[in-house]
Amino acid sequence: MDSESQTGRQRILSFAIKDKAALYASYMPFVRNGGLFIPTSKRYSLGDELFLLLQLMDEKERIPVAGTVVWITPLGAEGNRQVGVGIQFTEQDKGDARRKIEEYLAGGLEADRPTHTM
Repeated sequence: MDSESQTGRQRILSFAIKDKAALYASYMPFVRNGGLFIPTSKRYSLGDELFLLLQLMDEKERIPVAGTVVWITPLGAEGNRQVGVGIQFTEQDKGDARRKIEEYLAGGLEADRPTHTM
């Protein structure tokens, strides 16, 4: 689901979300500028800067998004939660990624279903 290359200190993640249920479970609307939970077993620290290449649904173009790790769910987390990290989008993309995600989730953001984070 994710791949990473590391050149120096810059980290690049590719992440594809194929359906609305997965997008809903990963989206973090409570984070300033929006964010996504990325399932991964790779180790990150809070504050790590990442560059995300995000593919949504059946779109051919990937959305480039700069972000910062603001959430970590470690192995063995309570409630058998998915292991991974939450990435907060920076202001670099001027809200494009957040808008695109919220278009896909229109009307579903108020649902009371569990997500990977809250």
